[in-house]
Amino acid sequence: MIENILLNLQLLAPFFLLFIFPVLLFFFFSSSGSKKKEASITTIPKPYPLIGHYLDLKGVGNRRIQWLSDIVKISPAATFTLHRPLGSRQVITGNPATVEHILKTRFSNYIKGSIFINNLSDFLGTGIFNADGNTWKFQRQVASHEFNTKSLRKFVEHVVDVELSDRLVPVLASAAAQDKTLDFQDILQRFAFDNICKIAFGYDAEYLTPSTEQSKFAVAYEEATEISSKRFREPLPLVWKIKRLLNIGSEKRLRIAVKEVRDFAKKIVREKKKELKEKESLEQVDMLSRFLSSGHSDEDFVTDIVISFILAGKDTTSAALMWFFWLLSKNPGVEKEVLKEIMEKPETPAYDEVKDMVYIHAALCESMRLYPPVSMDSKEAVDDDVLPDGTVVKKGTLVTYHVYAMGRMESIWGEDWAEFKPERWLEKVETGKWKFVGRDSFTYPVFQAGPRICLGKEMAFMQMKRLVAGILRRFT
Repeated sequence: MIENILLNLQLLAPFFLLFIFPVLLFFFFSSSGSKKKEASITTIPKPYPLIGHYLDLKGVGNRRIQWLSDIVKISPAATFTLHRPLGSRQVITGNPATVEHILKTRFSNYIKGSIFINNLSDFLGTGIFNADGNTWKFQRQVASHEFNTKSLRKFVEHVVDVELSDRLVPVLASAAAQDKTLDFQDILQRFAFDNICKIAFGYDAEYLTPSTEQSKFAVAYEEATEISSKRFREPLPLVWKIKRLLNIGSEKRLRIAVKEVRDFAKKIVREKKKELKEKESLEQVDMLSRFLSSGHSDEDFVTDIVISFILAGKDTTSAALMWFFWLLSKNPGVEKEVLKEIMEKPETPAYDEVKDMVYIHAALCESMRLYPPVSMDSKEAVDDDVLPDGTVVKKGTLVTYHVYAMGRMESIWGEDWAEFKPERWLEKVETGKWKFVGRDSFTYPVFQAGPRICLGKEMAFMQMKRLVAGILRRFT
């Protein structure tokens, strides 16, 4: 069968190239001068027959997120239709009304869809972030038990505090004493990884150690994430699919990396199964125990779940914190207010005191407004639809809400949108203290919105606030 497919591809390829190559060549030379233009976008690019906006996408290289953000900001109703090669379309929006339409009002019509699921299936399988329908509902229902107040309190006081005092602070103190430079993002990822493994799986990965060498798993996980993400940026998906079929290049590396990741996740699952079998009752019931006790003990399915939750807990909070500390270093006035709030609390604040860190909460929201951990998110239309601004959406079209662009829109945040200003999230009460004033999740969809809103939102904030307090009390 594979031989037949390859033979068909070989027969079709010359005809495809003869047809498309002259067109690409013409537009390449006719637009070569555009590469010399300034990086800032002043006009909405026009699509060409057959290739759409292909040349524009290739021209911006790794500035794609910023480029699309610039276009969305100047588009009517903050909505732009990206034309991909061979006639496919992708609607990209920064309009809160449209975000509410796809994430809530017409939730059933906008799903992860085949494009998203196919691109990530080798890595995430049928885990919660790569599932629709009943598979998604079941995972969300079981996982929701881990995000109640009791679990959050345990997370802060027993998981985060131990990881902070026993591992993170000693690593930073040692580096400071030796005047040694650390890859801070790597350190934060290790911290977050240990935390999610402990709270979700009851497993201590011991990833944050004095050694700064990356484990085989960590290297494999980063590679699997990067290559899977690049599939979305491939103008012609057929390219990566052929590479996967032939097991060459990046797709060969992906297969090797995914095997390493799955072996690690399966080890966690098997150890938990053994623990459940040997003990009549567990002292601490974690999310993985709930899944295995729910009757869904298929190893591959549960492994997919483990990989998805590692993704959720490891990369998002560490990315958010990295940008937060960078912004803090550039804004001494904000740092002063953050330190003031930290020093008003005990050295090891309890759950309620961490929850009450209002200024730090506002500063984190402001940081994620400017640098959201997930810059863009897409849904696929099940049926034809019309968006609130009148944009027609055909069945199978991707509709993407651009979180990064929305955090930079003057119409939402005002003329001072470029400033790092936690006070925009606060108001003074009669006592003279700050009160947090949030934005609705469709205007600020950093944690998604509607039925798919992030289950771990409060847990993420509690972890970040406790870590910020623990670090800045001791280090500048």
